[in-house]
Amino acid sequence: MKLEERYKNVIEWFKENMPVAETELLYHDPFELIVAVILSAQCTDKRVNMVTPGLLARFPNAEAMAVAEVSEIFELIKSISFPNNKSKHLSAMAKKLVTDFGGEVPDDMEKLQTLPGVGRKTANVVEAVAFGKAAMPVDTHVFRVSDRIGLTTDAKTPLETEKQLVQHIPTEILSTAHHWLILHGRYVCTARKPKCEHCGIAPYCRYYGNK
Repeated sequence: MKLEERYKNVIEWFKENMPVAETELLYHDPFELIVAVILSAQCTDKRVNMVTPGLLARFPNAEAMAVAEVSEIFELIKSISFPNNKSKHLSAMAKKLVTDFGGEVPDDMEKLQTLPGVGRKTANVVEAVAFGKAAMPVDTHVFRVSDRIGLTTDAKTPLETEKQLVQHIPTEILSTAHHWLILHGRYVCTARKPKCEHCGIAPYCRYYGNK
């Protein structure tokens, strides 16, 4: 199957069967989203959503979190993976927002990546979800599913995956496509035992046998 044909069929299937695809993280503004995304690294959205209401009730904005003790943040997020590192990142991130950006989350990829705990993936999520920009964040689901389906080939890093996907997916649906791939990887194209028999894009999938 030609690459262009695979992309066309996969995109058409998702458009028809998953017209609405959004983040499962709970948030109300860019600050709440960036906190949730930092917490979500190697952690389920479900667990993050259990923790963020209490954390954000205590520290609802960058100014409040910036003056909190790291130990206070830790106590509120200790049920999440890597709470030591993440509590330090949240504290430092909030401080930098206050000192460099007036307490507001910047709407700019380069500026976002100057924040502690914010790499390219997190910055892309904020751009796509909080600010509605065309972006393709690549997490473990997107990385795995893109390769397995055959949307990417020999991509060794998330950035290589991102570049290949951006090259072939129309800009206007890029952010939605990110959610398609995440949700598909989370619930159908799972890491250990993909549910191929229940998968609507199996006819176009390299893993399923459509080379």
